[in-house]
Formats: sequence, C-alpha cells, structure tokens
Amino acid sequence: MCARIAAGNGHNKLLRQDRAPHAWYRFVLSFPPHLVRDYLKSFDIGSTHRVLDPFCGTGTVLVECRKLGIPSVGVEINPVLHFATQTKLDWSPDPRLLVEHARLVASEARERLAWLGLDDCHPRLEEPDDCLPLRALPPEAERLLLTGSISPLPLHRTLVLQECMREHHDSHFSRHEMLALADVLVHSISNLHFGPEVGVSSPKTDTPVIEPWIKTVEAMADDLQALRLKANGIEAKVHRADARNLSAVLDRSSIDAVITSPPYPNEKDYSRTTRLESVLLGFIHNLSELRALKKGMIRSNTRGVYKEDNDDSWSNRYPEVQRIAEQIECRRIEMGKTSGFERLYPRVTKLYFGGMARHLAELRPFLRPGARLAYVVGEQASYLQVMIHTGRILADIAESLGYEVRGIDLFRTRLATATKNQLREEVVVLHWPG
Repeated sequence: MCARIAAGNGHNKLLRQDRAPHAWYRFVLSFPPHLVRDYLKSFDIGSTHRVLDPFCGTGTVLVECRKLGIPSVGVEINPVLHFATQTKLDWSPDPRLLVEHARLVASEARERLAWLGLDDCHPRLEEPDDCLPLRALPPEAERLLLTGSISPLPLHRTLVLQECMREHHDSHFSRHEMLALADVLVHSISNLHFGPEVGVSSPKTDTPVIEPWIKTVEAMADDLQALRLKANGIEAKVHRADARNLSAVLDRSSIDAVITSPPYPNEKDYSRTTRLESVLLGFIHNLSELRALKKGMIRSNTRGVYKEDNDDSWSNRYPEVQRIAEQIECRRIEMGKTSGFERLYPRVTKLYFGGMARHLAELRPFLRPGARLAYVVGEQASYLQVMIHTGRILADIAESLGYEVRGIDLFRTRLATATKNQLREEVVVLHWPG
C-alpha cells in the first residue's frame, strides 16, 4: 500500500456511515474504520481468510470484518474494552424489546430517585445536602478513580440506575444496556476530559443520568435494526488475553492478516483512560485487580512498570533502542530531573520495544505463509523530548525476527503538546514469508 493512499484518508474521525455499531462506545485512542477497510482491500482479504487484531481495543477491526463477511479474532487484556468488543459484535437483540426493557428499568430508577426528591430531567444546581443519604462506592473502589472524576449526585443517580438494571436483569439485553451506560458515563455524566492524557474538568454538581442512557439505548436499537439485516454468521471472536502470550487462544497457522494499533511508548496510562467505567461497571474492584490488569499490558508508561518485568531483555539486541534509552538518561541528568517516574523513562523505553519484540516473536507460529500485517504506531517525544521513531524501530525489530518490511505508510500527523512539532502516525506494513 502506498503512503499517499494512507495519508489521503488520514483523519481519525468516525464517518457518519460508520457509526453503527462503532459509536456505541469508542475508546478515545481508537483508529478509524476506513483505515481498516483500506488495508483489508490492499491485502486482498476476503471471506476465505482470517484476520487478527492482537490489541483490539473496542473492536474496530473485528466489527469491520464482520460487516464485510470476513472471519476475525481479537485479543484484548483490558476487561471493559474486551466487554465492549463482545457487545458490539452481538447484533442479536430484538431492537423493539431492547427499548421496552430499558424503559422499564428507567421507569423504576426514576421512581427511586423521586423518593429523595430528585428529578432526572431537572438536575440540582446546588451542592447536595450533607444529610441526603446518597449512595457511594466502596472505599477500595473509590480509591481507584481519578479524584473528582464524578460528582456525588451523578454517582448516586448512576448507582440507583445500576441497581434497577440488576433487579430487572435480562441476558438478552443486559450487555447492551451496560455498554450504553459506559458510554454516557464518559461523555455525559462524568467530569472527565481527554487531551494528551485523561483529566478532570470543572465538576458538574448534578447532571441527568437516566435520560442520556435511555437515548443511547434507543440509538443502539436503531443501529441494530440495520445490523440484524447484515448478520451473516461469520466468526468474530474476542479473547481476554495478553498479546505477548497467544498460544492459549490461537490455533497454529490460522491467521492470514493482522491489522492492529498497539500502545505507543509515552506517558499515557491506558488503564486510567477507561478507569471510571471499569470501576463503576464492576470490571475492577480493588488495587490488586488493577495491578493484574497492568501486568498483562505492554509496558508503555512508567505507571505500569514493576520490578519483576523482564521484557527489556528482548531489547538488548537492538542498538537503536539502547541508544535512545541512553540519550534519555543523559538528558535527564543534564536537566536535573530526579523524580521516580523520570528515572524510569529509559527502562520503560526498553520494556516497550522488548515487549513488542516478544509479541512479534510469539505471533509467528500462528501466521500462515504469506500473511500480511499492518501496525498503526506513532512517533513520540514524551520522554524529555527525545524523539522516538516508533515505526522505524518496530520495522527493524520485525525484520530481525524474519518478517519482510513492505513499507511504512503515513496515516496522519498530529501536533506534539510539549514541543508543538508535527509527529507522524504511521502504518508499518509487514509480510510473513513462512
């Protein structure tokens, strides 16, 4: 695939015609469906092939493959993203019955809120009275949240709605109703904002919960009306697993193409980006579960580094990785940076590329001869403004492991927050000769 084709479609926004079901819940760092279609076409992938996304996030690749009648399989370690992908691949609920059930739940939730004088259509403008018996999370769960990420009254409303969802649980509809709540939690109910990293904006003293939730369910039902007509019985599975350990979930020589976007080496803690919905929907309950999740991820930021990590041993054979790590350390010393996380910058760089080397090595037995691969990655200068050409280094690592590098396509450019320089997001295109 030539760079000009990728660059010509380099925007990262969701096109109107692609909204179903991608818009049900979209990870802030997702790549666009049209990019997936470009590479499926370039790789000449059809219904007799099988596509893998080993870092599948919210299932963009798998959903596009199912729409096109192409068998696919995904791997994702984050439980809420794994759940989102499962749900977006499930087009079985009857749209009319889904809305009827959600309205039943909503009616019950409104009645319970009314007991405390709360009207979901008319949120309070003042802070809640201390004597108002508001529901809250268990302390160990609350400690996992970014401070101020959700205000007490919206949290109370959400917990009441969840209680009604549990009491009226119906396996035909529960996943879609939960995913609708995950979406409105992030985009409507919470105080979160997303820039280079997830943060907290001005708090909403109160905000509706039931009304945006029911509207989101109704939008899902409209999408399901069209999607059910396209249901084709094509395999589309997603496994909760570590992309560096694929033997438990994949069959040997079963994959014809890989399209994916792994983490980039930066200071984005990918578990923080989904923390609110992960905790409120019950996918993570305490610090030990959060730590287990982070240990299953490629090490790409200093918040996810542990003493026992050893993926950096894989990077010892790559001089460019060692050079960058040394440059970061020299820059740190020159600048007098002594904090704990800044001291970890060189190590996390080696852990990241070592983890990606381990993933690419682990992947080889599951590829069919002639398999084509596309890895969407971005340049980074997050570590003391030392430039990391992620795509170029990843291509060198892949070549050392027996892959053939067919090109590095430009997807788009983006503005670096710290330096205001333009950074490239690229697609590393590989071929597995077998």
